Amino acid sequence: MILVTGGAGFIGSAVVWELNRRGIENIIISDHLGMKEKWKNLRALKYADYIEKDDLLEEVMSGDGAYSHLEAVIHMGACSSTTEKDCSYLSYNNYEYTKMLAGYCINNNIRFIYASSAATYGDGKKGFSEDLGKLEDQRPLNMYGYSKQMFDLYAKKNKFFDRITGIKFFNVYGPNEYHKGDMSSKIFKAYGEIKSTGKIRLFKSYNDNWKDGDSVRDFVYVKDCSRIICDMLERPDITGLFNLGSGKARSWNDLASAVFESMNMKRSVEYFEMPEELKGKYQYFTESDNSSLEKTGIELNFTSLEDGIKDYISNYLMKDKHLGD
Repeated sequence: MILVTGGAGFIGSAVVWELNRRGIENIIISDHLGMKEKWKNLRALKYADYIEKDDLLEEVMSGDGAYSHLEAVIHMGACSSTTEKDCSYLSYNNYEYTKMLAGYCINNNIRFIYASSAATYGDGKKGFSEDLGKLEDQRPLNMYGYSKQMFDLYAKKNKFFDRITGIKFFNVYGPNEYHKGDMSSKIFKAYGEIKSTGKIRLFKSYNDNWKDGDSVRDFVYVKDCSRIICDMLERPDITGLFNLGSGKARSWNDLASAVFESMNMKRSVEYFEMPEELKGKYQYFTESDNSSLEKTGIELNFTSLEDGIKDYISNYLMKDKHLGD
């Protein structure tokens, strides 16, 4: 039995979809469905059971029923809001919860794969290497990033990384992110903007080294992420902390051009003022260093930004579909 936390969420539901594609249905999904429409991500998925996240730890720790047969936990559940102000909530939800799950898995020889984040790298001035020797040097720009770094540091201190697998996701986009609101990708937002106004709005640059729209991110398609996670699951020898991005930084202007092309519309971009609270925290460059991931021997073969956006828009957004529909 495989437990996927955050399994109704963006990356988590993509992982369940990929497991289903590989013929695996003995899956327990845990999440918090709440008042959002996250439940729609579940409709086409095949799984054995669902449990709310607030009830999960007690059930897992009991070791009863299906939980006595757990082979792996893929822990994608977290509060992923980079603007969340409740630091205590982030500390419990993203750090303490992960500690408890990881500890249980280690003590019971259960495979544990968890989501860290590239937000731990902060402004990127110290690079984007997941080298464990450099973890203490990273300075996240928000509490979300720090809550992820807290567990990375805890795992290092307790020498967990020879038994667990952490994944630092970069800018993931793709189907099943529709419920994420302000935290959804710019591609999803741009599609709505163009339908409503015929244009895309991008932040102006406040860094002399970058022209408007030319700052870059490492955009990675969610289908690539779910495929690599499931490949890791099949390889228990792969442990440690890994970046997961395309390894190729692309600009917001490139993104805008690809969205317009996928929608068969003429490019129209408006650059607007960045909110004051973001100006000192804005990242102008992110790019995944995939050297550790490459050494695992897993086939990477990342989808290009243009091809990923075309698939996302043509086969999902335009058809109002989720993965598996």
